[in-house]
Amino acid sequence: MENLRVASPAGRWVLAATVLGSAIASIDATVVGIALPAIGRDLDAGLSALQWVVTAYTLTLAGLLLVAGDLGDRYGRRRMFLAGVVWFVVASMGCAFAPSGPVLVGARALQGVGAALLTPGSLAILEASFAPQDRSRAIGAWSGLSGVATAAGPFLGGWLVEAWSWRLIFLINLPLAAVVIILTWRHVPESRDPQVSGRVDVVGGALVTLGLVGLTYGLIEGPGAGWTEPVVAGALGAGVLLLLAFVAWERRVTVPMLPLELFAARQFAATNLVTFAVYAALGGALFLLPLQLQQVCGYSALQSGAALLPVTVLMLALSSRSGALAARIGPRAQMSFGPLLVGAGLALLARIDAAGGYLTEVFPAVVVFGLGLAATVAPLTATALGAVPARHAGIASAVNNDVARAATLIAVAVLPAAGGITGATYLDPAAFSQGFHTAVLIAAGVCAIGGTIAASTIRNPPRPAWSTGPPRRSGAVHCCLDGPPLAE
Repeated sequence: MENLRVASPAGRWVLAATVLGSAIASIDATVVGIALPAIGRDLDAGLSALQWVVTAYTLTLAGLLLVAGDLGDRYGRRRMFLAGVVWFVVASMGCAFAPSGPVLVGARALQGVGAALLTPGSLAILEASFAPQDRSRAIGAWSGLSGVATAAGPFLGGWLVEAWSWRLIFLINLPLAAVVIILTWRHVPESRDPQVSGRVDVVGGALVTLGLVGLTYGLIEGPGAGWTEPVVAGALGAGVLLLLAFVAWERRVTVPMLPLELFAARQFAATNLVTFAVYAALGGALFLLPLQLQQVCGYSALQSGAALLPVTVLMLALSSRSGALAARIGPRAQMSFGPLLVGAGLALLARIDAAGGYLTEVFPAVVVFGLGLAATVAPLTATALGAVPARHAGIASAVNNDVARAATLIAVAVLPAAGGITGATYLDPAAFSQGFHTAVLIAAGVCAIGGTIAASTIRNPPRPAWSTGPPRRSGAVHCCLDGPPLAE
């Protein structure tokens, strides 16, 4: 166990390594959404193939995230972090040189494995390396700097796609990764959890991953192939059975990947329901928005990436203030009103037509949307963590993270079909625009459901009896919910 200080040279090196490591995954995630139209044109990929480009990554990331965190606790967080960076870069090279859609999808799935290894490692390294009084400051700096990297992704990706090729968005990871490997090898201390016991829940990880694969395959292929097609029906049935088997396994295994008893806390269960609703709406709508802007409105890749800049600016400017406000007044008001505001922003996206005027159609929607996210995200994260005893904060954060990933995964598979967007519709700008309008209104309704759930279930609890020391700083805790997963 180290006791580094943020202001020390050693602390700065550790912070730099973890920020840049996280940036590899966050930049890649945001640029892929901007590049989807170019990928579709170059590889002659239809809508379902583009859905798989996004969901293959999220599948392996969501399925293996908790297992990867456990591996880091057992065998060394620095070791797993380095393994994740190397794995991610090798998979990125596979993406960059993919000759076809199926090869690209396979490489994206491998990228998700690398992201699952490095994502929990970066935060765990900070928790283990810094002195207790500096941990909040280190995590806050990590969160803010990672947000800057996320904001740069769409600009950088749009520029690379427009000036050269979509393939370069995967190669930008290489120089960053080289720096991360050198910094981590030289400056990051190794750490483990000496109290960890039992075996790694490999069976649980396999069941949930394969269950999500079956469910996602059926949901993506069903609209085109037909829901009664044996392969589609079989995939859906197998997916459901495997997910039920996962729940049954987690109930009986000694050291579960997902401790189901956490959901016995009503506040934790309710918060994750709200998380699922909000991030399902976000994931589905933000998958379709770059396609609408580029294929219907005629935006370039760079213009499409810049269109969402107000969301990132508002999140960076207001998230910490939102967390501080929730700490003073309680989370219920923001978790109830925030999703409604997010839904209003998504509903305003239905005004975007072929003319696609930015100031009149896009900008008002993304500003309202960004304000809603800023109001919602910090209280959502803090409530998920505060609903369980402090000793479970790490697993609570990981579970909340995974719920958001799974929501995005399912929404990208379901929302296009729910809006009437099929493979044929994808090639017709007018029909796609009509389907997009329907889809974002559905997403807005899902957000409204999330706000309603929060209003009826979330409470402003007194300080828990099991808590000692000063209250947690809401704005200093980070998980995937500190920023919208724009293109996962």
